[in-house]
Amino acid sequence: MFAKAALLMVLLCAASAATAADLADRLRDDSELSQSTAKSLRRLMPVRFYSLLESNAIANSTLSLRSCTIFVPTNEAFQRYKSKTAHVLYHITTAAYSQQNLPNTISSDMDGNPPLYITKNSNGDIFVNNARIIPSLTVETNSGGKRQVMHIIDEVLEPLTAKSGDSDPISNPDALKFLQQAEQLNLDNFNVRTYRNQVTLAKKESVFKSPGTHTFLLPVDEGFKLSARSSLVDAKVIDGHMIPNTVIFTAAAQHDDPKTSAAFEDLLKVTVSFFKQKNGKMYVKSNTIVGDSKHREGVVLAEIVKANIPVRNGVVHLIHRPLMIIDTTVTQFLQKNFGCNSFKFMNENSENGALRKFYEVIMDNGGAVLDDINNLSEVTILAPSNEAWNSSKINNLLADRKKLRQILNMHIIKDRLNVEKIRQKNANLIAQVPTVNNNTFLYFNVRGEGSDAVITVEGGGVNATVIQADVAQTNGYVHIIDHVLGVPYTTVLGKLESDPMMSDTYKMGEFSHFNDQLNNTQRLFTYFVPRDKGWQKTELDYPSAHKKLFMPDFSYHSKSILERHLAIADRVYTMKDLVQYSQESGSVILPTFRDSLKIRVEEENGHLHDEYASHEWTGYVITWNHKKINVYRPDVECTNGIIHVIDYPILEEKDVVVSGG
Repeated sequence: MFAKAALLMVLLCAASAATAADLADRLRDDSELSQSTAKSLRRLMPVRFYSLLESNAIANSTLSLRSCTIFVPTNEAFQRYKSKTAHVLYHITTAAYSQQNLPNTISSDMDGNPPLYITKNSNGDIFVNNARIIPSLTVETNSGGKRQVMHIIDEVLEPLTAKSGDSDPISNPDALKFLQQAEQLNLDNFNVRTYRNQVTLAKKESVFKSPGTHTFLLPVDEGFKLSARSSLVDAKVIDGHMIPNTVIFTAAAQHDDPKTSAAFEDLLKVTVSFFKQKNGKMYVKSNTIVGDSKHREGVVLAEIVKANIPVRNGVVHLIHRPLMIIDTTVTQFLQKNFGCNSFKFMNENSENGALRKFYEVIMDNGGAVLDDINNLSEVTILAPSNEAWNSSKINNLLADRKKLRQILNMHIIKDRLNVEKIRQKNANLIAQVPTVNNNTFLYFNVRGEGSDAVITVEGGGVNATVIQADVAQTNGYVHIIDHVLGVPYTTVLGKLESDPMMSDTYKMGEFSHFNDQLNNTQRLFTYFVPRDKGWQKTELDYPSAHKKLFMPDFSYHSKSILERHLAIADRVYTMKDLVQYSQESGSVILPTFRDSLKIRVEEENGHLHDEYASHEWTGYVITWNHKKINVYRPDVECTNGIIHVIDYPILEEKDVVVSGG
């Protein structure tokens, strides 16, 4: 008895112990352990695992007589473990494997020899099933030809087991037997009868008994509450729920890394990927890249409700709804999947809905926005994540129902706008898209290709990144974003620095040190910022001078020109303000950094914002020194001012005539 406990103590904590002698003998000889080391041993020792080992004759015999590898969970792992029973033999295999030579699959010592799966994540961490091996605590011994290895892991290994009292024990089933006998297994009361029936009707049993190592995603019965949904589960949809030749446990899963599903061929291409919300919830998503008449393109999200169930030919994850099937409207998606969470198992944890706060804000505002969405035949929603609402500025805004309604409307587009369509719009310029909010446009930018693409959207002075795109519905798309549009969170300088449309103005202000003042939150700025294409136009008009404007040697001229574009006052000037003042006085004089700026601002019917919109927009036009300059993006709000993006700099030829010296 003492020898077994001693063995475990050394394996667990004495990582520097020599490997020539038997571990138990080693500990007996190591009586001079320091007091601090002994305390450390007591603190780290997984007492529960010791007791399990001591009470299991097979485990005792293996450790005494055979070479073996044992995976020992930490005390903390046992504290997190919710099951009443831990299976010690599932943690042992009768072959010795160091970290470097762990095979992809290991037969455990448990009845039926259910496999353990070894995987690596992108950081090189090694996992056994869903447990990470702590590399610094691995210990190996070799005595009398008996080689033994212990790996310390951060999670208790949990095999698939049958319900207690079952007269027909199930031993090491494959995915097909799992599907057929799910009612007899410990699955936290989840059932997969509906999906199993569809597999039988489609004659796809062969998918689930495929030899090898695969990942299977099985929708539970609650995901088929919509009466017609089960009829949409055909052979191709079933293929889309399998990732062949790859075992993915959630802890080792790479975030948003698309894997080819079994439904990947010339006429239908579906990928599957895993991702984790900040609240810890794991999701899986299908992305139908190439669709057909029965399978629409787009992303479908499903929450993993029971993860990491090992079977003989891979791993099973139970998900709350089927992938690939697009059968709900945008409104239903918000209500059922992430708003009120109609599913039984999600009601208990509805506070974790991925878009819960967005839905709550809509309903707290009276729900009219949801009615408007429901009445649109085609719609795209930019839905802020739960974390996006965690701001004091937003909390202050919630009481202003009129302003909040405008903010919410800024997130709604009357069009089916997926990433591919945004990319097409973005081919030659930053895509501008009208919202249901009057005269408000959103500006999309796409950087990179494929899975590396980053999509940003600007609205009301806020730059947001699309963190989950193309969630497809029958009448449109939902894109999840990381900020609430229309509620600025950055200064004028921060906006210049982050907005791709204003990069030239930012660069010019940097080398001329003009930008230094723009972070000052004690002042209010109204900044007329030429967009990059505006500066490019000056290159055509004044080629040599344009080049000099972006050279540090001519920073004085650059700074002088920028000073004319910046008004500093005790208030900001919106475009409507400037139109009103111009109508009253014929023009408006703004106090700029060095002098003053005299302009006239009018609204004119034009097509500046009509490149992709189906209607004509009333645009703002600035008249300065008899020159007309279109306003491309009015009223970009910042925490210390407002930016108006203009189509051409406020300058004339004499401003950029510079001497050779």
